[in-house]
Amino acid sequence: MRSYFLQGLFGRDLLGSIVVFLVALPLCMGIAIASGMPPAAGLITGIIGGIVVGAIAGSPLQVSGPAAGLAVLVFELVREYGVASLGPVVLLAGLIQVIAGIGKVGVWFRMISPAVVAGMLSGIGILIVASQLHVLIDALPKARGLENFAALPGALISAFKGETGSVAALMVGLSTIAIMLGWEKLRPQALRFVPGALLAVVIVTATVSVLGTPVNKVDVPANLFAAVSLPTFSSVTALAQPPLLVAALTFALIASAETLLSAAAVDRMHNGARTHYNRELTAQGVGNMLCGVLGALPMTGVIVRSAANVQAGSATRMATILHGGWLLVFAMLLPWLIRMTPVACLAGILVFTGLKMVNIKQMKSLAEYGRGNFVVYAGTTLAIVVTDLLTGVLVGVALSVLKLALQSSRLQVGLADHEEPGMLTLELDGSATFFKVPALTRTLEQVPPNTRVLLDMDRLHHVDQACLEVLTEWGRNAKARGCELVVDWKLLHSRVEGLRQAA
Repeated sequence: MRSYFLQGLFGRDLLGSIVVFLVALPLCMGIAIASGMPPAAGLITGIIGGIVVGAIAGSPLQVSGPAAGLAVLVFELVREYGVASLGPVVLLAGLIQVIAGIGKVGVWFRMISPAVVAGMLSGIGILIVASQLHVLIDALPKARGLENFAALPGALISAFKGETGSVAALMVGLSTIAIMLGWEKLRPQALRFVPGALLAVVIVTATVSVLGTPVNKVDVPANLFAAVSLPTFSSVTALAQPPLLVAALTFALIASAETLLSAAAVDRMHNGARTHYNRELTAQGVGNMLCGVLGALPMTGVIVRSAANVQAGSATRMATILHGGWLLVFAMLLPWLIRMTPVACLAGILVFTGLKMVNIKQMKSLAEYGRGNFVVYAGTTLAIVVTDLLTGVLVGVALSVLKLALQSSRLQVGLADHEEPGMLTLELDGSATFFKVPALTRTLEQVPPNTRVLLDMDRLHHVDQACLEVLTEWGRNAKARGCELVVDWKLLHSRVEGLRQAA
């Protein structure tokens, strides 16, 4: 501890914690509202993510808290099964993460294709924008993304007619977005640590208060502990329902993947201690179990807050812990200040955040690694928007597996002249899998009558049963056309197992 203070590390962590706190405060409340939960639920998650998870995390500079990536799932769960179901589901999801971390499977979560994760974030960003555009006019969002887009023109017309919603709230939300966008473009270097979201909240809230603009305000209890909702026996036993078990598993998988990919990104931003993935996964599980017990939102490691932590010069995990302490102090001592914040202002922050999640640069980066990656990304995004988050992710994983299968089955098939008259060489270069059965069949159909065909296997890495049966059948029927297939069958069968061995 003495060297920690003498080396100036405490000063760096103190400044970093304040910066992260300023970034996290509006996002915690905004994500809670987008999830259909009270803002206090988001603050509790942010506090646990800072103080508890920050102290035991495997990634010292990663910051955990409520994530926009889970807002859609939480919203659907709360709408279908009620608020009481959230705590037990998050508790079970956390338990799954703890077991996975102790079982040392943390690194396996990184096997998920980056294209699937990018598509997941883009799809979530689009859904957040679709729902928060309704909140932007003080109207209630619909249950599904496509429904939100379809209902938006009517909601805007109603707001301008004064029937439902509020034009004043729309102006508040658009002003918030304009301030954040302007600050991002014009921010002085000396004030780079000031987050645009906080600046927008301060300016817009002060303006609304001075003008007395009639818009919906954030509702938080005077006592933060009043927002705690402990699981009941009936809510815990309800976990026996298959949909809730699937929801818990989905929370665990998506939260773990997002956390560990975020941790890997944080590692690339600094030269300090590297992430211990199993410990990080266990810490996230402990945090989510606590959030489940208290009825708060689920948490993940969040790249926005983590990047702010690194960029602010934080040196150790103390910065993350202190940021959680600032959230606790602010929520306990200044709830009246939070209640002055317009809901449309937080919706504007989330619309801005959702649009940023649809990262154009990332699309271009994925395309550089091949069109297949972009297809996986686009398919995942579209499936999430059209169906739901779990279905979209499964579609993305399926597309990734299909892309891998296609890439691993690359095979060049051709007929070449042989030095011996009346003989051709069938050249197979690559892996002969069932994907290449049509190409292999078409090539064999081109063999003229009364021709001997020598199978060249020098560059054949693997052959599966489907292609083996094509060759066997053609060789069996070749005599009817005066043809013959010349092949070392022992060597060919060895390639079924992917082995290179002599005959």
